Amino acid sequence: MMKKQSLLSSSLALLVSFLYFTTTLAQLSPASAPFKPPQPTPIAPAAAPKPLVPSLPQSPSDSTPDSTPAVDIVGILRKAKSFNILIRLMKTTQLINQLNAQLLTTKSGGITILAPDDSAFSELKAGFLNSLSDGQKLELLQFHVLSDYVSSSNFDTLTNPVRTLAGAKPGKVELNVISYGGSVNISTGEVNTTITGIIYTDKHLAIYKVGKVLLPMDFFAVAKAPAKAPSLAPEPSAKAPKADKDPLSPDSSESSQINSTNENSGTVKINVHGKWVSLVLGLVLMTVFSS
Repeated sequence: MMKKQSLLSSSLALLVSFLYFTTTLAQLSPASAPFKPPQPTPIAPAAAPKPLVPSLPQSPSDSTPDSTPAVDIVGILRKAKSFNILIRLMKTTQLINQLNAQLLTTKSGGITILAPDDSAFSELKAGFLNSLSDGQKLELLQFHVLSDYVSSSNFDTLTNPVRTLAGAKPGKVELNVISYGGSVNISTGEVNTTITGIIYTDKHLAIYKVGKVLLPMDFFAVAKAPAKAPSLAPEPSAKAPKADKDPLSPDSSESSQINSTNENSGTVKINVHGKWVSLVLGLVLMTVFSS
């Protein structure tokens, strides 16, 4: 009887220890993650074909937040490099002060700068810039600034001739812009060029690089003589009436004097001979009548 009780108690002890051991292992072991099927490898999209005509990058949309109020135009051009001549002219003509003040005070619109680089200025005739007065240099730079902000996608909305800071002088200071197929062509009547890239753009300022210096027509205007006022009297004929005889030269006058002298001497000789003949005839008649 005692042996059965001891076997029973040992069996219960083994059963309890087994249950405790399996519970502890279940708590210590991590739960197995659910099985996930393998994901397919993403394939990169094929590159779009390049356009035949190079197009300008898009300007920021209206949702783009405003940039800092103080925009350093000179700093932007220096960072872009190769615009040293343009920077120097902007400083000497004090146009940079006008542009900075206009950017600080504007709340809508803005300005657009068409910037030729140093290589474009080097294509000008030697000494051309030095031949310009201070007023002409200022007008030349103002001719490169549009009085409104124009994004790269809005050039086709402009109305020709496009107004610049140089003012409106029909036939003298006119800028015509044609946008087609992503290319922007600019003509002044003397220079034809294109926009070759974007230097800087935000919501109020756009700076584009152009291939040539934009020269206005009035720099090449030839001064013309003033037109004659209409007169009531008939204008004299173009050709003066031809004289009957040419004016006498000194040689001809001398020869005429000689000819007149010869004629006078001949007349004197005739008169002398006539007197002698009449005298002889008189003597003959007297002799006849006396006899």
